[in-house]
Amino acid sequence: MASRDASCVGSPPWLAEYLGIELPAEGASVALAGQRFVMQRGILRAERLMSDAQAQTAEAFGFKWHQRESFESEASIRRVLAWLRERYGDVADAHWWSDYGPSPLLLDAGSGAAMSALALFSPVLDRVRYLGIDVSAAVDVAARRFAERGLSAAFVQADIVEAPLPRGSVDVIFSEGVLHHTDSTELALLELAKLLRPGGRLLFYVYRRKGPIREFTDDHIRARLQDMEPAEAWAALRPLTKLGQALGALDAEIDIPEDISLLGIPAGRTSVQRLVYWHVVKTYYDAELDLEELNHINYDWFAPANAHRQSPEQVREWCARAGLEIERDEVQEAGITIIARKR
Repeated sequence: MASRDASCVGSPPWLAEYLGIELPAEGASVALAGQRFVMQRGILRAERLMSDAQAQTAEAFGFKWHQRESFESEASIRRVLAWLRERYGDVADAHWWSDYGPSPLLLDAGSGAAMSALALFSPVLDRVRYLGIDVSAAVDVAARRFAERGLSAAFVQADIVEAPLPRGSVDVIFSEGVLHHTDSTELALLELAKLLRPGGRLLFYVYRRKGPIREFTDDHIRARLQDMEPAEAWAALRPLTKLGQALGALDAEIDIPEDISLLGIPAGRTSVQRLVYWHVVKTYYDAELDLEELNHINYDWFAPANAHRQSPEQVREWCARAGLEIERDEVQEAGITIIARKR
């Protein structure tokens, strides 16, 4: 595997032509789509201020993705790839890539550290134009991770709702677990859809609304973390993560005799850990992951101020209004995964 210092890797040549500008020198700024962007460490970064909630969310995720030891183990990558393929299928081998010519534009909208994109699209990343946009400083981590693999990629630090890209210019948009972290999931979806060319595809995952106890507990914990610095919030969640480990280690099951409709709890046999996880409080557990890897997953859920949940019916209606024809619709307890084609 090739290894390069990301600080020495500039934007690929195609980015300037695509954006229709001359890329500024390091430290200089440029006007783009009605915004000002400054070039810092080889990445264009928006100067515009964000809402308080979005700023807090950006800080939380910028911190999280810099904790590389908490998500880069073989077990973590294997878990993520299996979950992605379960929901999206093997999209790297999808028949529709040929619709977009020899070098499709793949927009990773809310790239984070590009963990999901590198896992799911690795077979095609050497023949697409990958553009990662994220509101947080996680773009620096993503750039390093691409460079370490010898892969060419472009990055912009900006709000995906105001992505400075030409409308109707993107072939494929991937937004894994991101739209619900904006100020409005609905608005983010509608705005991203405008970037797609006719026949382009949008692949995304958003949180699904849970039962009443989980919703209450999640909001309570999230509110308690808002006044904490990211490192403090990370530490505050460790006892909860340890509870998840303890519940998982019990390896105990329980029979729920009939549906508890008042609480959204279905009848059936389930593990005690899963009962608590789905219906009381998120305490993620996987025996292959260590404490910090598990805490990374819990932090991802609880730390951001923006973490909207929605119903499958809402998401389908938003897609229809955005001119998107749904091709794959995976509804799970955790969330809703969609592959949709722009009409």
